[in-house]
This record gives sequence, structure tokens and C-alpha cells, in this order.
Amino acid sequence: MRVIAISTLRQFWEKHPDAEQPIKVWVDEANQAHWNKPSDVKAQYHSASVLKNRRVVFNIKGNDYRLIIAITYRLSIVYVKFIGTHAEYDKIDAETVGME
Repeated sequence: MRVIAISTLRQFWEKHPDAEQPIKVWVDEANQAHWNKPSDVKAQYHSASVLKNRRVVFNIKGNDYRLIIAITYRLSIVYVKFIGTHAEYDKIDAETVGME
């Protein structure tokens, strides 16, 4: 997979340094992944939540942070839609949120 918007993730970990390594690990794993359907994501990340609109929610750093992505399986592209704390996540609609 190719992860789009690594700069967004970088900006986040600059504000939350404790998230840097867990995010980098997730990016490396996503870049090496070959997800063809939602069940492929769930097989790799059992705690991930598959939503509508090709979206998936990941728990980052032991569930301290939430990452929402949209996946275009046909093109093997992962788009970062949201990264934030639980409090920030609770204020958004995971199925429609997009990066500003």
C-alpha cells in the first residue's frame, strides 16, 4: 500500500512526540501490506474498526490515539483522513471526516 499524507502524520507526532514511533511502525506496516479487502486489514489488525466509505479506524499507541484512513483497494492507496486524541475523535464523524 502507499500511504498518502505522511506529512499530516509527521505534524501530529511533532505535537505528540510519544506517538512518533507507533505511527512510524504503522506506516511501515501499511507500506508493506497488500490489502485487497477489509477482511485483509482485520486479519492484520484485529482491533481495527472497519467503517463505511472504505474507512478503517486504528488504535495508535495502545489506544491513546486514533487514526482514520480511507483505502482505495484497487489502487493500493491509503489516505489519512484523521489522526487525533480520543477526545478529538469523539467530536468527529469517522465516516465523513477529512483532513483540513
